[in-house]
Amino acid sequence: MKKTVFLGALTVAGLAAGLASAGTLDDVKARGKLNCGVTTGVPGFAEPDANGVWQGFDVAVCRAVAAAVLGDNMAVEFVPTTGKTRFTALASGEIDLLARNTTWTMSRDVDLKFEFVGVNYYDGQGFMVPASLGVSSAAELDGATVCIKTGTTTELNLADFFRANGISYEPVPIETGSEAAQLFLAGSCDVYTTDRSALAAQRANFPSPDDYVVLPDVISKEPLGPLVRHGDNDWGDIARWTLNALITAEELGVTSDNIAEMAAGTNNPEINRLLGSEGTLGEMLGLDAEWAKRAIMSGGNYGEVFESNIGTATNIGLSRGLNAQWKDGGLIYSPPFR
Repeated sequence: MKKTVFLGALTVAGLAAGLASAGTLDDVKARGKLNCGVTTGVPGFAEPDANGVWQGFDVAVCRAVAAAVLGDNMAVEFVPTTGKTRFTALASGEIDLLARNTTWTMSRDVDLKFEFVGVNYYDGQGFMVPASLGVSSAAELDGATVCIKTGTTTELNLADFFRANGISYEPVPIETGSEAAQLFLAGSCDVYTTDRSALAAQRANFPSPDDYVVLPDVISKEPLGPLVRHGDNDWGDIARWTLNALITAEELGVTSDNIAEMAAGTNNPEINRLLGSEGTLGEMLGLDAEWAKRAIMSGGNYGEVFESNIGTATNIGLSRGLNAQWKDGGLIYSPPFR
């Protein structure tokens, strides 16, 4: 299985080296829309609603970038990708940005020639089992059948965990989260393992969520974030600082409710630079002065995006935890806007 992942990496690296080019901003402007890679559907993070409109925590990143660049947060073509197809889609130029529960690793950054522009969710790999299984720890899963997405870091983490604990498992390969949910609910595997946020999202949409438990074990670090191709630093800057704008807006108290008032000017110089009433930060990015204002107005600041899509008031029910602002004891932090 590792050989498959390695060969896939070489293929993608070759594509990236051959096809990455500067000028993504010009391409997006000429096209009039942003091509954004997302999952094939993870509740709360990225999935179409009843009207076919994509919604979710990762979708909000795509819409914020479109708002900053094109002035229209609906000018996005969402491209569903699997664990196997996502990197090829980005390397080949099919998509301009990938915002899809993707873990920032050294090999993806260096070998696959991608540029992670930040972390929008700090996660870790976990396990979900039927409550009837009577298991309280992943160490009790000796001999279990495990639904696992191929071509992912979770596949490799799973092998490491069972080997380190001297226990065995039988993998049940799957391509998408929806396929995993169907097989897991049908009893085709004893365990479903992936990022704990995705487990919580899938469980919340099960017919009887209380029949299933997410075990307390966290077996990996999974810093998830949007990424672009190597070779176009200007485009990477736009994606990075759009995400940072959402994070900084929450830190500074800029919300979708008060942003119009604050954009007129405040006594806080960083808010003024962020919203374009002072300085030339937009010009540095090749954008106008109100790029960040539009990005924040798209779906709110980072905290608003979190709470409206996956927070405790939603059926996903995730608390901020590590994803709280740094000043509140979490890891969410943006460099200064100056």
